[in-house]
Formats: sequence, C-alpha cells, structure tokens
Amino acid sequence: MEVQHSMLFGSNSLANLHKISFFFPFSFDFNDKFVKPFGSNSLGACRSKLVKKSDSKVVCYSLTSHATNNGKEISFDLYNEMLCELCEEGELDDAMALLSQMEALGFRPNSISYSCLITSLGNVGRTLESDAIFQEMLISGCRPKIKLFNAMLKNCLKKGLLEFSDKLLVAIGDLGLERNRKTFEILIDYYVSAGRLNDTWLVLAEMKRKGYDPNSYVYSKIIEIYRDNGMWKKAMGVVAEIRAMGMVLDRRIYNSIIDTFAKYGELGVAMEVLEKMQEDHIKPDVKTWNSLIRWHCKCGDTGGAVTLFDKMQEQGIYPDPKIFMTIISRLGEQGKWDVIRKIFENIKGKGHQRSGAIYAVLVDIYGQYGKFQNVEDCMLALKLEGVQLSPSMFCVLANAYAQQGYCEQTVKVLQLMEAEGMEINLIMLNVLINAFATAGRHMEALSIYHHMKESVSSSVAMFLNMLHKKCSPDNCAFLI
Repeated sequence: MEVQHSMLFGSNSLANLHKISFFFPFSFDFNDKFVKPFGSNSLGACRSKLVKKSDSKVVCYSLTSHATNNGKEISFDLYNEMLCELCEEGELDDAMALLSQMEALGFRPNSISYSCLITSLGNVGRTLESDAIFQEMLISGCRPKIKLFNAMLKNCLKKGLLEFSDKLLVAIGDLGLERNRKTFEILIDYYVSAGRLNDTWLVLAEMKRKGYDPNSYVYSKIIEIYRDNGMWKKAMGVVAEIRAMGMVLDRRIYNSIIDTFAKYGELGVAMEVLEKMQEDHIKPDVKTWNSLIRWHCKCGDTGGAVTLFDKMQEQGIYPDPKIFMTIISRLGEQGKWDVIRKIFENIKGKGHQRSGAIYAVLVDIYGQYGKFQNVEDCMLALKLEGVQLSPSMFCVLANAYAQQGYCEQTVKVLQLMEAEGMEINLIMLNVLINAFATAGRHMEALSIYHHMKESVSSSVAMFLNMLHKKCSPDNCAFLI
C-alpha cells in the first residue's frame, strides 16, 4: 500500500513499468490467439484496419491503410481512438503495448484515453498499473475529472484499500474538484456493506450539506444499514418517511424492505411486500428472488424456497448459480435428494443448459461423488457446456469446495482464477479461510487471516502456491 501511495503522489514518472518493448511505427505485436478487429466507427475516418499475420507463433497485427493513406504515419488522434477501443474490448495488455508504442514515438495520450485506461485497469483489479498511469496523467498536465476519481475510489474500496481511498478524497480537494452525488453514493455503499453505521450517517450529513437530497438508492442503503445493525423497526420507519414524502418506492427500496423482513424471520410479511411490489407493476429481479430463497432456506422452509425458485424461472429470470449451493446444501441436510434431482430436471427442461451444468457440478461436489474432485475436470466440463468462467463463477466453485473442506481444491480454483487474469479479493480469501477451518486446519486459516491484515493484494500468487505445495503452518506464518 505504501508503494501505491508513492505512485500516486510521488514526483517521478513510472512509465517504465509498462514499457516492455519498442515498436516500429507501422507494426506492433500482440500475444493473443484471437483476431480482435477494431470497430469501423473509430477507424472509419482514416479508412484503416488491422490485419492478422500468422508467419510465427506470435500473432502479429500491422496497421495497413488504403491508397489514400499509404506512406502516412498514424496520427495522434488515431492512436487515442485505438487505445480507447482496446480498453472497451477488454484487451488491456494490448492497450498497454500500444501506449508504449505511442510514448516511444513521442506521443502522450489525451485525457480521455488516460481515463479509459485507468478505469479499465482498475475495473479488473490491476490497481498498481492504474496508479502508475494516473501518475503519468498528472505529470503530463492532464486534469482528471471527478468521474475518473469516482471510478478509482470505487475500485479501491472494492479491494479494501482504505488508506489509499482517503488519499484520493484528499486529492479531489487539492485539485479544486467537488464531490458529486456519485462520490457520496460510492462512500455510502461501502460503509453500508461494511456495517459502519456512524460513518454512513457522517457521509449522509455531508451529502445533504452539499445540496444533494437522498434518492431511492440512498434510502435503500439506509434501510440496509439499519437492518444489518439489528434495527429493523427503524428501517421500517425510514419506509414510512419515504411514503410521507410522496416518493415512489422503486425496485431497490422494495428489495431492501423484503430482505429486512425476511432476515428477521417475518417471511409472511416479506411475501406480502413481494405481492405489493408486483401490484405496483415492479418486476422482481434476481436479487429479490435470491433474498427470499436464501432466507426461506435459513428458516428451514425448503419447500417454500423450491416454490420460489420455480416461480423465478417461470417469470423468465435466469437462475443465479450463487443460490444453487444454498438450496442444494439445505435439501441435502434434510436428505431430500429426490427434490435436488427434480430441480435439476426442471432447469434442463426450461432450456437453461448452462445453469443445469453448473447445478450438476455443485451437486457432485456437495454429494462428494468424486466426478469433479479434480478442479481441472470441473472447469473443462463447464467450458464444454459454454459456461463463461467469470469471477462470480469462480467464487461459487471455490465456496462449494470450501464448504466440504476441500482445501487443496479451493486453492486450485483460486490459482486458476488468477491464471485467467482475475484478481483474488477479500471475499475469495474469506472462502479460503472457511475451507481450512472446515477441514480443521486452523493454523492455516489463521495464517490467511494474518495475510489479509498485512496485505490485501500483494503476493497473493506466492501465497496460493505456498499453500498448494502444502507448506507447514509455521512456514506459512514465517513467510507471511
């Protein structure tokens, strides 16, 4: 974290972090297996295109022009358009390579390109590189806008980088920028998710002083913070206040109300709110159904949970894999394997092939049948069914293995996640702690906890490799 702070506010440029190699003006190499043609809108003005060359193992792309542009160098504007388009496509390694080429030719991106690159890097958890590019942006004289600060703040809070987030807030003031509604909403969202009631009220008070009245999003968060702190009657008082103001209840507020009642065992009232929501012509989303299914399971009403699961599919809502494990584990505890099989058949019958594949994998892991005890086999089976391995999907699989105490498999899932270019976050490390604790390996669980305290993101790959090689708990503690 110290390094990240110095990168943002230090005096030296860190451009050399991403200057891997230099390129000729008309050719640059991308290590990629796929052709990613640029959209015609951005390159249409110059009538240029990227062409694949397959003479070597490394796929080479060269920028070729039609007769009207032959012999002309790529313009500054075209470089910036290409950089933004690569960021939009998610080809960040290629974007960094293109940035190196630009700088080798004496170009610097404009503020829009800088913002696209910084935001895209932060969105995939590459905070270190994002900070380095932000430092370059400041040195180049470009003035960042509040929208960029908001994006960086959101990504830092998502990773738990609190001190760095504070530095960003200070920088906003130092540059003469004003926090806008989005800034306050990002802060409120974080404090609510962290259960910090006092901090939430401080931000809300500042928000009002700046002239931003709470909207439905903010009110839904206030209801959530009261709910999570055991003050559900106050949460209902907020709902009465909203109605008195004449504010129309939207999906966010309804979801917060439903979750509040359901969490405290008032399932009947929660279902009444669901009916009222539908009477107001507001369609429940996956968050609504997940909340009701989860709390019905936790209250032991698996029958109601299965009924809600069927209703969700009848309304055309794509089943969320996150809720599968809740249903499977509760039904499994009650020995209702026939119901588990029936749910699988219903999912497949409704045409949800990918969800069915995920469901089958989770049932196998929970039931310890052994077919998918090998993580690579599990991943291959999902890919063959067309399932996209997103961070959320990796989290579901890691959690499934963790609940059974499969420590090595949980570590392997996280290693494969990193290999796919996805960063391990606090939630995933919590899953890892759960795996070791379930298996009775408490010293390893404690060592992960100490790792989380000392460093959220650094040396995670080293740490996972260490666990995978079955280092002793003493060695874990020593290395961390």
